[in-house]
Amino acid sequence: MHQYPDRNIILAKLVANKYRKKSETMKATFKTVVLLFWLAGFGQVPNKSVVLLNQSDVKADMFIGYDKFDWFYFVKNNVIYKIKNGESLEYKNLALGKITKVDLLNPLKVIVFYERFNTVVTLDNQLNETLKIDFSQLKTPLVVNKIGIALQNQLWVFDEIMRQLFLYDTSNATLKSVGTPIAEEIRYYSSDFNTFLWVDDLDNWYQCSVFGSVQKLGYQIDFDTILFSDNAFIFYKKEEKLYVFDRNTKKINSLENIEKTFTSLTYKNQILSIFTNQGISNYKITIP
Repeated sequence: MHQYPDRNIILAKLVANKYRKKSETMKATFKTVVLLFWLAGFGQVPNKSVVLLNQSDVKADMFIGYDKFDWFYFVKNNVIYKIKNGESLEYKNLALGKITKVDLLNPLKVIVFYERFNTVVTLDNQLNETLKIDFSQLKTPLVVNKIGIALQNQLWVFDEIMRQLFLYDTSNATLKSVGTPIAEEIRYYSSDFNTFLWVDDLDNWYQCSVFGSVQKLGYQIDFDTILFSDNAFIFYKKEEKLYVFDRNTKKINSLENIEKTFTSLTYKNQILSIFTNQGISNYKITIP
């Protein structure tokens, strides 16, 4: 006669198997949790925020940048060059001395500033001269050392004698003061159509709107040189390291693996273009 196993023995084995499987499951779960913590911490692969796209050899005295139509501008021997896809345009006015600044914000109305001669020239998109303004010849003569394009045919103009910011209307040659006189020396400035931004020598940040409203910005940025700023980001150098300050989140990120010997840069559409003595390096920038 066939002997069947004792019922109690069978139950004991089933219980033992159940707890053995539960124990194995718990061990596997524990290993998974440990692995996830390791990946989230020490084992996480850092995201690459800087990727070199291309480099080109350009011998220039001043790197101006790219306009919104992707034309590239630079100055060589006091001549402005505009280049794209093998096509080249140029502008020169050697009688006005050394070019101080070129504003590309409106490619249809390029602003060229000659500080030594207190003069601004406007150019069309073919780099033909359309207007020349000698600020010494205005009804209210100015001594200008900072300038930029503003909206509605106006220019931002800062007079260093009166320490006053003005809007100059190029269509009717009128001048309007905006804001209040700026007592401290301006360490850095930039402008767009709507605002004029500056940092004084006490490291206070301000911006003035075209309507004359002045706002003190609470930025705390320890920098040696500001290289570029717009309404979203500020790129600056500190002890030969490059940083970017997000004006919206107020966060600062360092940018690694970038050429450190550059003299200037521009930023447009997540492309950081760096100008060195050897040429131009274009980087794709991902800002967290």
